[in-house]
Formats: sequence, C-alpha cells, structure tokens
Amino acid sequence: MLQKVEAIYENGVLRPLQPLNLSEQEHVIVSVVKAAPASGRSRLQADYIDRAKRSLPKVEATPGIEEVRRRLAKIPGSMAAEIIAERGDR
Repeated sequence: MLQKVEAIYENGVLRPLQPLNLSEQEHVIVSVVKAAPASGRSRLQADYIDRAKRSLPKVEATPGIEEVRRRLAKIPGSMAAEIIAERGDR
C-alpha cells in the first residue's frame, strides 16, 4: 500500500499532518522528500504557517448551503416580517 503523507520533522521525530491508516506497531518504510515552500513564501513563512495551523484547535467542517437552509428552516417566523416590523412607519 502506498500512502503519500505530509509530515513535519520536530525534535528528531517525523510527525504526520493527517491521520494514517496504520495499526499500532505496524512496520513501514518511509521515503523522505523535502517539500518546496509554497510559491511566493520563504521557508520561514511556510514554517510559521505550518506551526500556526498545528496550534489551532480542530474545528468542524463548514456546513454546506443545504445544511444552512435546513437549520434556518427550524427558526419560526420570517426575516422579512421582522425587518418590516423593525422599520415601522419609515
């Protein structure tokens, strides 16, 4: 099985940036290829961005438009009615 994974080298250890489909203590062979920094970014900028991404808490994926509509449909009333009521006699 071939699995391409990005990793960060820290304190003598390669740390994958995404989960691996491996069992505990499974023996693997690792090939290391240095990744080029993103175009227009220095290595320092790329390292900073990588560290910042790792320090952020994991968040849920953004819901799609259908999920937003489904959630909004549960709210009673109408936004149009609320706006008209707020404007009054203007």
